[in-house]
Amino acid sequence: MTTTRETGAPAATGRPLPVPDETSAPYWEAAAEHRLVLARCSACTAFVILPDQLCPHCHSTAPGFAFEPVSGRGRVRSWTTVRQAFLPGFERLVPFVLVDVELAEQEELRMVGRLLDGPDAPVRLGAGVRVAFEDVAPGVAVPAFVLDGAA
Repeated sequence: MTTTRETGAPAATGRPLPVPDETSAPYWEAAAEHRLVLARCSACTAFVILPDQLCPHCHSTAPGFAFEPVSGRGRVRSWTTVRQAFLPGFERLVPFVLVDVELAEQEELRMVGRLLDGPDAPVRLGAGVRVAFEDVAPGVAVPAFVLDGAA
């Protein structure tokens, strides 16, 4: 099966692909290079994932957002083990762990991603994690996490 980023068609694995738009393109371009960048509001300097027309922190609409690199380090706030695939393309991955991570750069700056250490990893509340990337198709990578100190 072929993939197209423009339509979000499934990768060869059958997994849906992100469909970048004008607002999210810098995020996905950086992810493809295994770099995590987040949008920072030019008015209040708070980070947001992903930006919209106005900042959810200060409600400013101008002058907008600029993407900046972040460490990708954080702490586990919550997690769940997914044992049934509810979306096509994830069947071969179950069981897997999804972690809700608060990134170190800002209080309440949260991302959800797959924990690549596997379903039996010793995840716990407050565990340190760092960003990793899953290459899901040529030129397409999705941010995920690994336990800090893991290979």
